[in-house]
Amino acid sequence: MSSLETLYQQVILDHSKEKHGRADLSEDGALDPVSAARSHQYNPLCGDEVTLQLTLDESTVGDVSWTGEGCSISQAATSVMHDLIVGRPVAEAQSILADYRAMLRSRGEGTPDEEVLGDAVAFAGVSRHANRVKCAILGWTAFEDALMQIEARRTTAPTTPTTSKDD
Repeated sequence: MSSLETLYQQVILDHSKEKHGRADLSEDGALDPVSAARSHQYNPLCGDEVTLQLTLDESTVGDVSWTGEGCSISQAATSVMHDLIVGRPVAEAQSILADYRAMLRSRGEGTPDEEVLGDAVAFAGVSRHANRVKCAILGWTAFEDALMQIEARRTTAPTTPTTSKDD
């Protein structure tokens, strides 16, 4: 095993033990329908699951909190995702997701851009194992689903008519 592969394994182990963004997502309290959403994703092949809560601040990823059970890959990938996207503009987070997804679909071909993906490049080797790709994308899929929920609500939310002082 190369030193780079060892480093990548260590990143995955570290994140699976020290899960960044992991929180108790109790059902108490309603989410702001305009800026927050929750998504639960389940991998029936292995039983991994992730529930993610996303909050946007205008057009920026304000917070990503999650909970879940599963293998070290699914837990670590969600932790790494948290670190990569919180505080970033939504468009940039979506671009990172697209690059991450492309890396996972590459079947080990090509070299992922570490400048864009940061610690997420540790999952490049997963792309060679089709049965593990779903584990590595689970939290990211929850993020994407929660984002789509918020965007759908924002586009269908009624607008408040503006009035002028002359009315």
